[in-house]
Amino acid sequence: MQQITLDEASQHLSDLIEAALSGEEIFIIKDNQPVVKLTPVSPVKRRPQFGSAKGLITISDDFDEPLEDFKEYME
Repeated sequence: MQQITLDEASQHLSDLIEAALSGEEIFIIKDNQPVVKLTPVSPVKRRPQFGSAKGLITISDDFDEPLEDFKEYME
């Protein structure tokens, strides 16, 4: 965990961002109190597009036909 003052952070912001992206916890302090924590933003999960699986799923023609094993129960 790295603590850095606000003045130092403004001078080394690009280095601090790189350190945060590599997994380091960075706290920016003001008046000896932590006020900001630098953390990487997690990637946004995209919602699936309607119809994006078209053609990937097929159903056989006899899908809804009774099964041979259950014919005696159907009569």
